[in-house]
Amino acid sequence: MYRSIAVVLLCSGAVAYGLDTPTIDQSLSMKSVSAAQISPDGRYVAYVVQQTNWDENEFATQIWIAVPATGERYQLTSGKKSSGNPQWAPDSRRLAFVSDREGKRQIYVIAPAGGEAAQLTTEENGVGAIAWAPGGDAIAFTSSGPDSKGQKDRKEKYGEFEVIGGDYTMNHLWLVKAPADIPADKKQLPKPEALTKGEQFSVGSFAWSPDGKHMAFSASRDPDLSSSGTEQIYVLDLADRQVRKLLEGGGPNSRPEWSPDGREIAFVSSGGSSSFFYTNRHIEVIAAEGGTPRVVTKDFDEDPNLIDWGPAGIYFSAWQKTNRHVFRVDPATGVTGRISGPAEFLMGDASFTRDHRTLAGTGAAPNRFAEVFVSAAGDFAPRFLTDFNGQWKEFRLATREVIQWKSADGTMIEGILMKPTDYDPGRKYPLLVVIHGGPTGVDAPTRGADRTYPVERFVAKGALVLKPNYRGSAGYGEKFRSLNVRNLGLGDYEDVISGVDFLIGKGMVDKDRVGAMGWSQGGYISAFITTYSDRFKAVSVGAGISDWATYYVNTDIHPFTRQYLKATPWEDPEIYKKTSPITYVNRAKTPTLIQHGDQDKRVPPPNAFELYQALKDRGIPVKLILYRGFGHPINKPKQQRAVMEHNYEWFSKYIWGEEIPAAATVSNVERP
Repeated sequence: MYRSIAVVLLCSGAVAYGLDTPTIDQSLSMKSVSAAQISPDGRYVAYVVQQTNWDENEFATQIWIAVPATGERYQLTSGKKSSGNPQWAPDSRRLAFVSDREGKRQIYVIAPAGGEAAQLTTEENGVGAIAWAPGGDAIAFTSSGPDSKGQKDRKEKYGEFEVIGGDYTMNHLWLVKAPADIPADKKQLPKPEALTKGEQFSVGSFAWSPDGKHMAFSASRDPDLSSSGTEQIYVLDLADRQVRKLLEGGGPNSRPEWSPDGREIAFVSSGGSSSFFYTNRHIEVIAAEGGTPRVVTKDFDEDPNLIDWGPAGIYFSAWQKTNRHVFRVDPATGVTGRISGPAEFLMGDASFTRDHRTLAGTGAAPNRFAEVFVSAAGDFAPRFLTDFNGQWKEFRLATREVIQWKSADGTMIEGILMKPTDYDPGRKYPLLVVIHGGPTGVDAPTRGADRTYPVERFVAKGALVLKPNYRGSAGYGEKFRSLNVRNLGLGDYEDVISGVDFLIGKGMVDKDRVGAMGWSQGGYISAFITTYSDRFKAVSVGAGISDWATYYVNTDIHPFTRQYLKATPWEDPEIYKKTSPITYVNRAKTPTLIQHGDQDKRVPPPNAFELYQALKDRGIPVKLILYRGFGHPINKPKQQRAVMEHNYEWFSKYIWGEEIPAAATVSNVERP
């Protein structure tokens, strides 16, 4: 079904290692690629390139075009602000995209050959997802629409306030005409029309029917993340604007896609599971008129990401251990086959031509950076159209390999081991454990520019880096993802420490120089390591949970905790205590750096302050750094620079015994 990609990989530019290691600024400045979209006729591939704009302090994105027939590629959009989410018109003659170049995200249209982009919308609160109508004469989009008179009057009279759980601005579907000649005068632009209205639901994803007469969409009762379990599938009749709800219960149900004949709709469903954060979701199919859905991926043991429905079947992507692939399932038989390859390959996004014979996407083999490629869908052989690996050819980079070990309960755990290129098997190296978030995240052996943790600098400094795919990680099936239910922290710690012991046992690691770091769920596991273990010499806790009860009452995603711990703090305080790092703080001995965004709603800052004060009271070396104006991710380059420098300073001191000049740190509690 697919051929070897060894030859085509060479065509994208083999890395010739130099003697240098990228600096933190160089790593932050590297370009990366995403969102490859092939035109319906296959003549072009639009893709998004991220590049750092230090002057604007932005990771800015712009749209590029590649021409598969000639290998030509060129930049299509430009400017200080970002452009992204390219969407081809059905005739391949125009490309719609969204950009915040005028402040709010608006829709723009441009020819693939270039020229001036025409602004199509002036939405007061911006736009979300976009999709061309099958006829190419209009574009549907999601938006909250303009503020109502009541909202404006309230703000004018009372100022800003929010009624928690009762102040929602619903997201709805809108339609705007897209004439061949879009007026330059914004006052003459077509006026968008609301396709859905009211306070009954908030729209998520959507798709046009092949004949353009209907739209399928998913919607939850409100935009609150805690209401994600209420998401259901609806069908809108464009003729009379009537909305039908296709399902009652069995959610969350999302990501609708129409069959080529318009008679059925595929969607992703949890099947009504009350534990949808870690149990398998499946692709189900229902008649467009409604009825009883049927599961078509019941034998597929991973979460499918629905991509498209073509003549040969339904396409989806999914993790398979440390790899990610595109699959096709026959909706009539449920037979599923992998169409991408080889086995060790990481697929990003994917899109198809109108006839579904050719696909484009981003992908990478182990120890490579992601590139844009095209391939036949039936005989997978990616031909790479970009050379982002070439940016790194002068640098000496760590190698990555997949390793396995047994955890304390016998569970097999995989992880990525990073080594210096001049690795000496006769030496014992310091070991730094970098723990991914999620918990359903996955670490893979492909390369990417460093963010948050300067791992290439650490390896160049003489360390090994282990990235464990601890229990709960995606790619290993539902049973594995469920192993940390009512076992958070405890089971995760055993997966980490058993990996450390595995490497020590192989004679690779200096047991007296081991550190750990992670963000989000990785920050939680790092906090658990700080309070639970005396095996580590330094820890960095990024946006981590220190007390599950504190987290539960402050977070914006309450069902997460209830599903993993199977109770609220009021129903089972013991499980919250057992799995909380703060419970074990009297055992803590490890110097700990705590990093947190001061506006974080996912893991609110009280978690950071609770751990900080407890460690400080215990006399443990601790530093808390708050990044001002940031939520859960620290997503601007200058603050990312600070995050990475703070980590580099911390581990240099406690693992290598070096006092690095603290260029980015002024005081013990710093707010950059």
